[in-house]
Amino acid sequence: MMSDDELYPTPDEYDDYTMKESPTYTPPKVWQWNQDEENRFSKINRPIAGATHEKDLPVGEHPLQLYSLATPNGVKVTVMLEELLALDISEAEYDAWLVNIMEGDQFSSGFVGANPNSKIPALVDHSTPTPTRVFESAAIVMYLAEKHGQFLPIDLSARAECLSWVFWQMGSAPFLGGGFGHFYAYAPERLEYPINRFTMEVKRQLDVLDRNLAEREFMCGDEYTIADITIHPWYGALAMGMLYESGEFLDVDSYKNVQRWTKAVQERPAVKRGQRINRVWGDESKRLPERHSASDLYD
Repeated sequence: MMSDDELYPTPDEYDDYTMKESPTYTPPKVWQWNQDEENRFSKINRPIAGATHEKDLPVGEHPLQLYSLATPNGVKVTVMLEELLALDISEAEYDAWLVNIMEGDQFSSGFVGANPNSKIPALVDHSTPTPTRVFESAAIVMYLAEKHGQFLPIDLSARAECLSWVFWQMGSAPFLGGGFGHFYAYAPERLEYPINRFTMEVKRQLDVLDRNLAEREFMCGDEYTIADITIHPWYGALAMGMLYESGEFLDVDSYKNVQRWTKAVQERPAVKRGQRINRVWGDESKRLPERHSASDLYD
């Protein structure tokens, strides 16, 4: 039986593909966190978990309390909640509180209590005997789908297909956001290798979606499901040229089936409402830092 260190080739065994020493950076033997480094992500990224300061989370009048920001992961949840409310499910009424990740709000003691991973969004359901915390965006969407019996197929095979696409998105989006988006749009300098590497992956993902949508109206067939709700905020936004100013570079218009699906989902009123909630940038008319009642969207 092979040991773990025999399962994969060593760097030297890649021959011509072995990583060359960079003329500008040679990694140290043991990485050290430079806490004095100042950049746009200084308050977002840190190599340790836990709270940096004491602050309780606010609690509004509704059973569902959402703590979020209108990033693609946050939009998944607000769209899901708005879709449920569009079905007259009053139990889906919610308060949406702003968590400004650029200011380090996600490292408050209250937020860490709701999500130990300090990533938005986080949901706390106060309708249960003791408050139920739910973290990770797809987990929240799935929790709401199961709680209210909507947008998740009952048939075992259809459910498996739906959840496969939901978890495909959770596995794929880090390549799009943390990989491609970071190196293409946010890194201090543009480097050919990581941009090419992640561009190849993102274009493969778009092709996966395009081939699937060539045969289906929505991600899982004729019915709109949580697969569409979780995928659209990332890949629909990408198809509309709303992520990283990369639409032309990725040739997103060439993915005709993705474009057709994107437009269909984007026309849903609940999607348009969900995209505004916890948004604090862009067009003033499309911003809504917090949401506590339906009337907030029409004031």
